Amino acid sequence: MANTSFTDQDMITDVLSTQKFITGEYNNNANEAKDPAVKNTLMSILDDEHMIQHEVFQEMEKRGWYPTEAAPQNKIDSAKQKFAADCKNCCCHC
Repeated sequence: MANTSFTDQDMITDVLSTQKFITGEYNNNANEAKDPAVKNTLMSILDDEHMIQHEVFQEMEKRGWYPTEAAPQNKIDSAKQKFAADCKNCCCHC
């Protein structure tokens, strides 16, 4: 039997992948919850799970295991405009 060992990076990458899966599942269930109390509970848990995911991401980034680049201001402005336009055209008219 082969000796398989996981590095710290392997383990934290797995934790991040798991957190992404968990938040997706809670999100799907919250979207489909009929009972307002159940929906609120799921949304609370979802928020907690997103915070955990963000903490894991920050730890990976700090260690250089998840490098990111700052977005240029013109791309930020473009995204804001796109989503503002999409929101004006959606069914809820927010």
